Amino acid sequence: MNILLSNDDGVYAPGLLALAEALAPLGRVVVVAPDRERSAVAHSLTLHRPLRLRELRDGWYSADGTPTDCVHLGVHAVLESPPDLLVAGINAGGNLGDDLTYSGTVGVALEGALLGVPSVSVSLVARKNFNFAPAARVAADIAGQIIERGLPERVFLNVNVPNLPEGAALPEIRVTKQGRRIFGSGIVKKEDPRGGEYYWIGGSELGYVDGDEDSDVAALAAGCISVTPLNTDLTSGGFLSDLSSWGIGQKGGGQN
Repeated sequence: MNILLSNDDGVYAPGLLALAEALAPLGRVVVVAPDRERSAVAHSLTLHRPLRLRELRDGWYSADGTPTDCVHLGVHAVLESPPDLLVAGINAGGNLGDDLTYSGTVGVALEGALLGVPSVSVSLVARKNFNFAPAARVAADIAGQIIERGLPERVFLNVNVPNLPEGAALPEIRVTKQGRRIFGSGIVKKEDPRGGEYYWIGGSELGYVDGDEDSDVAALAAGCISVTPLNTDLTSGGFLSDLSSWGIGQKGGGQN
């Protein structure tokens, strides 16, 4: 059983170490992770320069690329055959709602699913005083379930765990769908000592859309663990027939 790990917090992140230790009883763990923090790079690949892969110790590698680059290096350059499981994390911070589209952690699991590897991303919902041990226990349990039961083709899991005290009992696990976040202004404008303007992307967080009790956001607000099945197919099935009614591409539908 070969288990490939990666993240977007970097190869030295404590969440990655906690994850590796928790999954070690399940099989051979191989880590290929960025050599520095690469948060919020989503599902990006490095295409215009070569990548450097460095072996730090047995089974641990760093790369000077994105989290998605690390998946490709792990699958195609490090391992002799595709891994039986890919786990991303444990991310220092939640990946809920619309944040999934930016997350390098989720990008790792997405790439694994696209390559045909059963994949899961795991995040710890906190901003400071991270306690990764409970989230690592959850990750090991879900990884064991995936190994036993498998996942549908092109489906992967996104797991979010609240920040729990050491030794605390794990809360309820809810199967959820992706929620939605609400943000304030997305740009913060500043001025440097020489009078030049500069900008920070990322405004104030105003919360989440209410009223969806089945969402990942609602589950974490209730103190529960969220497990969300995600699909690599981004097609809006509900809009297919409506779009067809527009007459796009139909012969004779336009004017000369």
